[in-house]
Amino acid sequence: MLLPWANVAVEAELPRLGLRNTVFHHARLVPASRTTAIDDSFWYGLRAASTEALNSLAHIKLDSVILACTSAGFTNGPPLPAAVTTAFDAVLAALAAAGVTRVVLAAPYPATVTGSEAVAFTEAGVDVLAHASLGLDDGYPEISTDSILTLVDELPRRAVDEAQAVVLSCTGWHTLGAVTVLEQRLQVPVFSSNLSMALSAARLSSGATT
Repeated sequence: MLLPWANVAVEAELPRLGLRNTVFHHARLVPASRTTAIDDSFWYGLRAASTEALNSLAHIKLDSVILACTSAGFTNGPPLPAAVTTAFDAVLAALAAAGVTRVVLAAPYPATVTGSEAVAFTEAGVDVLAHASLGLDDGYPEISTDSILTLVDELPRRAVDEAQAVVLSCTGWHTLGAVTVLEQRLQVPVFSSNLSMALSAARLSSGATT
């Protein structure tokens, strides 16, 4: 896992999922701007720092390397090393494995960033029926489960009813509590970025290719 330097949610959530035969190794990415708010300098900085971070893991036998940032997967910046995928790729893979092509999307990002993500999903063959944003560019670890539930409640009911799944985008907010409540409430799968990365690891450990 290549982690944005201020991300504390990934290391907190992945162990709670109880994956067998899986060990996560972490290297932290410090953007040259030393910022934590998502913007072009942040995304460029994470991508640029990925090569050095990957080198720090060179003596560990890895089955996969994921840049644990969802928005870095659909925004601009230097090319990532060939071995590196992103949390956005993990979400797409999780949706594909579940046969999901229609979703509603909720994210903490500024509205323009969430809109860009919706476009990226569409280009990848996933129809985003509606999306909602908290409008924040930083402070994601402090977002409460109640705030996530309220955000999803703001989505048009018709879109939620027609969706095959809910996507909670971003690795930086704590979503596992919201995932459990929403799946019980809406009776559809809920894919958070961190859950999707865990599912990717589970497929690797089971020998699955999709």
